[in-house]
Amino acid sequence: QNDMLPLSDSLPEDLEKADQLKDEGNNHMKEENYGAAVDCYTRAIKLDPNNAVYYCNRAAAQSKLNNYSEAIKDCERAIAIDPKYSKAYGRMGLALTSVNKYEAAVTSYQKALDLDPENDSYKSNLKIAEQKLRDMSSPTGTGLSFDMASLINNPAFISMAASLMQNPQVQQLMSGMMSNAIGGPAAGVGGLSDLSSLIHAGQQFAQQIQQQNPELIEQLRNHVRSRSFSGSTEEHS
Repeated sequence: QNDMLPLSDSLPEDLEKADQLKDEGNNHMKEENYGAAVDCYTRAIKLDPNNAVYYCNRAAAQSKLNNYSEAIKDCERAIAIDPKYSKAYGRMGLALTSVNKYEAAVTSYQKALDLDPENDSYKSNLKIAEQKLRDMSSPTGTGLSFDMASLINNPAFISMAASLMQNPQVQQLMSGMMSNAIGGPAAGVGGLSDLSSLIHAGQQFAQQIQQQNPELIEQLRNHVRSRSFSGSTEEHS
């Protein structure tokens, strides 16, 4: 890993200027001006390329811009410089979770907690990543875990749902789901106990939504992720 680190011949004045740029970047983060923050941290890195804090802070800014692959690379660079930097593992866990790499995210959070056992943010985000991993492993998991408030309040979803309901195939699916729910003809003998049929119908409906408007599905995923992960107001080094 050390092969990725550039050699540093920074002068004292360079180090001082780099620290000032880091502080400017932190102020931009507080103002949610993430692009400017990335620029400040990048300039700081050029002046002092072996400072783990600058890479880790830039990773946080990149995650805010949804540049998760860049955030992961920056966390890896920070860890190569300082293998005991818990914040780098924590931020890498966030980025990995955002790209659905839940197993790797769990490992990152566990390492962060090994180094900082009392950090509540790492604990809660570890639980989220573990739950996501379980959901993916579940035979009934669809990968479309949204809170209903996000759906109902989204005009694009309402418009799409109205359009879908004009589709005879979707109407048939919904009819079957309602019959199952109230124990009607499609529910057979089991009624509500016929859970597998209800789940199957729900999955089919979710797949219809995915095919109709995948961009909206991704937008909703990102919205739920941003609301699920804690640590969004964390202090920067």
